[in-house]
Amino acid sequence: LANTHIRWSLVVPSLFLFHMSLVGCQHTQTSQQASSSPGEQTPLGTDSLSFPWSRLRLPRYIVPLHYRLLLHPNMTNLSFTGSVQIQIDVQNNTNWVVLHSKGLQISKATILNENFAHLSDQVLPVLHNPSHEQIGIFSPRVLSSGQKYFLYMEFGAELADGFYGFYKSTYRTSTGETRTLASTHFEPTSARMAFPCFDEPVFKANFSVRIRRSAEYISLSNMPIVKTVEVNDGLLEDRFAASVKMSTYLVAFVISDFKSITATTSSGVQVSIYAVPQKWLQTHYALEVAVKMLDFYEEYFNIRYPLPKQDLIAIPDFQSGAMENWGLTTYRETSLLFDPLTSSVSDKLWVTMVIGHELAHQWFGNLVTMEWWNDIWLNEGFARYMEYISVEATYPDLKVEEYLLHTCFAAVGHDSLNSSRPISSPAENPTQIKEMFDTVSYDKGACVLHMLRHFLTDDVFQSGIVRYLRKYSYKNAHNQDLWDSLSNTCSEEDFISGKHCYSSSQAAKNYLFAGEHLNLTAMMNTWTLQKGIPVVSVTRKGPRLLLRQERFLKTVLPSDPVWPTLQKGFLWHIPLTYKTDVSSTVHRHLMTTQTDSIHVGEDVSWVKVNSDMTGYYVVHYEDGGWDEMTKLLRENHTALSYKDRTHLIHNAFQLVTAGHLPVNKALDLIGYLRLEKHTVPLLQGLGYLEYFYRMIEKRNEPELSQNLGMYILRFFRAVIDQQTWSDNGTVSERRLRSEVLSLACHLDDPPCLERARQSFKDWLQSNGTLNLPTDVAETVFSVGAQDDHGWASLLHTYNISLSAAQKQKILFALTCSRNTSKLERLLELGLEGKVIRSQDLSSLILMVARNPQGHHLAWNFVKKNWDTLVEKFQLGSFCIRNIIIGTTGQFSSPEELAEVQSFFESIKEQASQLRATQVALDNLQKNVRWVQRNLETLRNWLNEQMK
Repeated sequence: LANTHIRWSLVVPSLFLFHMSLVGCQHTQTSQQASSSPGEQTPLGTDSLSFPWSRLRLPRYIVPLHYRLLLHPNMTNLSFTGSVQIQIDVQNNTNWVVLHSKGLQISKATILNENFAHLSDQVLPVLHNPSHEQIGIFSPRVLSSGQKYFLYMEFGAELADGFYGFYKSTYRTSTGETRTLASTHFEPTSARMAFPCFDEPVFKANFSVRIRRSAEYISLSNMPIVKTVEVNDGLLEDRFAASVKMSTYLVAFVISDFKSITATTSSGVQVSIYAVPQKWLQTHYALEVAVKMLDFYEEYFNIRYPLPKQDLIAIPDFQSGAMENWGLTTYRETSLLFDPLTSSVSDKLWVTMVIGHELAHQWFGNLVTMEWWNDIWLNEGFARYMEYISVEATYPDLKVEEYLLHTCFAAVGHDSLNSSRPISSPAENPTQIKEMFDTVSYDKGACVLHMLRHFLTDDVFQSGIVRYLRKYSYKNAHNQDLWDSLSNTCSEEDFISGKHCYSSSQAAKNYLFAGEHLNLTAMMNTWTLQKGIPVVSVTRKGPRLLLRQERFLKTVLPSDPVWPTLQKGFLWHIPLTYKTDVSSTVHRHLMTTQTDSIHVGEDVSWVKVNSDMTGYYVVHYEDGGWDEMTKLLRENHTALSYKDRTHLIHNAFQLVTAGHLPVNKALDLIGYLRLEKHTVPLLQGLGYLEYFYRMIEKRNEPELSQNLGMYILRFFRAVIDQQTWSDNGTVSERRLRSEVLSLACHLDDPPCLERARQSFKDWLQSNGTLNLPTDVAETVFSVGAQDDHGWASLLHTYNISLSAAQKQKILFALTCSRNTSKLERLLELGLEGKVIRSQDLSSLILMVARNPQGHHLAWNFVKKNWDTLVEKFQLGSFCIRNIIIGTTGQFSSPEELAEVQSFFESIKEQASQLRATQVALDNLQKNVRWVQRNLETLRNWLNEQMK
């Protein structure tokens, strides 16, 4: 699942907003009813029966083996009917089958034995337990342990509103006609909305799907169609091949009138891209990427993709970024379609990364699946990390490695709040499970894997992963299985049978890191089973480097009474790396204690710890150490890699927020940026200044915001003036252009505004036929949206545009208006869901909240429409999380904090179920403290600079 559908504003440091970018024990269960001996008949009737199962998770003693599913969606009255026959393996005597169903009318249920004979001549009673989304089917004859049976049900429901289950979506043709399609999204717990099933990842089964449709539609599912038969007058039935063994959340089907293009990978897999007919021309880039990526992954994982085809389809209404259903991956249009005339280089990178993410899941997640949702990071952290590995291998010119730091910075932003959670965390009900798809699972998961890959070396990491995927193919795994595969341990039987691996006692001795034996499990448990991120404080003492680790927290100071409690018991096994000025070697040291020291030698003048930020920890240079770094950057910044320079900038500003460093020290550190030629550190430094500006412009501080704006324009004058209003240059140069010109115009830089106004005027006069350079189109639109005529023209173009990428840029521009009634109108249009689709409402709210005229407006809108928003997006979804954290993250005063607290108090019932409300409060508290601590220092520092 690609969840960051609020795309990175590419320079957002995780200071005031993080990227918006997503261990149950199994008791031995025995059947919870008085056991009866096989063959006895019990009288029927639901009155005397009570629901037989009290737990959220299903009993483990009935195992589904094969689903035969028939679905018939009625595209006119927007409902569907269906039937399912599930072959089950019974492992305890029982009268009950308990499985999942949500919102389905079940009209018939029967149980048959292996010879298809009915066990009862009556229709069986079906009991419902809606609070657990479960049904129980009672068999008067006992189902015997060791036997297989068939459970047959007929059911029906409306096609769902919203974005989960079997839901409806619409699009407008070029002639203005509205067409309907039906599509599915099941992860994590919504397959049960489309058909009754054992909807937990551990119940892997084969699926044989049949879909009925009329001739003007096509149907797609995980597997190819084997044959199509005519059922009766004009009604066709597509019969799909039986699937491989897989979890229910990966089942998918789409009924639409889409068009496609197809190509074949070098190993013969047929790849097709589907989209609404008039966007067919925008599918070519995705086809090229998908073919390259499948070839790459087959080689990297050394395991063939097991299905004959892979379809990628752009769904007009889609909540997340994309979904990895096996053989039929579904996407938001912005995540799959690329229009050369209106899509920017960032749009191209995004499409490439999302396809890389979903195709990685075909192995990580689909072939090997986590046992339960507490370990969803095994799916998502891996897929997020593989985006970088796969894009770097297949499209090196996109320079994807320049973005990995941002993924880790996003993780740090979240993890340095007390409301963070461990990578592996308990989650039981659907809301808690949805909440697991967050920054910790995706971004921290990816960064911890990045650290591990560097620590073990690429080859050891890759062969360990291949071992893991082979061993658990078509099965389920948890954390420990990955560590065992990476350190090549195995069970005693594996060992005795001569497999190439080590027994557990040997494996601990297997890795030498910096000359030390390594226990990989013990090390990795410190990163996955405890929350937070360490800060390593470094002091130079003669030839030695003294090290101290503690938990890095942004909301609490060492002087606060709660500090000792929040630090207690936290200890990480940190694979430290460092560079010095005397050699180009990267030195390594494993730090497993609270304090430690390393011999570096007398003649070393500087030490930079955490080389290229391959490690997931913050570094604080104590006792004048930051002055040393500032001096090094000023005198010889290229002695450090661009990643090291970016890392220093990031760590300095994080330490400011945490109260360990005064803000003027961090501002002095970025003084060297006038000499900086690399995009990434430049944008990192500029990003912090922009963030301060955006926070201060939302406070009543006109003089301060004016001074800061003037300082930014003056300081970056040369960089701003170097930018051309074109699409020329490398990917890095183009990215710099987009960001720098966007900020210059936001700061009312006269040459920038003049150029943008002229371009907008030309665009208007051409009646929208002129194609603006894609890197600057958003900036031109934002300036053009400031007057009534420009705003109205943009809204009109938004309404008719066929390019999702262009619509995204226009929507952002519309939210830049300084006219509050226009902003209110946009929010209303988003809520209504016609002109602006509901899928774009959460990012619309955040864009309005970023506008200094809109931040209170957006928050008031959220409070007023809270129930509607929850109904649209579901409580634990990342849409709701992004709305809560994104709107409140704009605030920085104690009054605003109190106001947010009182709103959360008023929705206590829901707020108490959400982690996001606690994160939002922590984040806001952090902003309040930042202002109290740093505003005056910033004011004085600026006055000095402006002299």
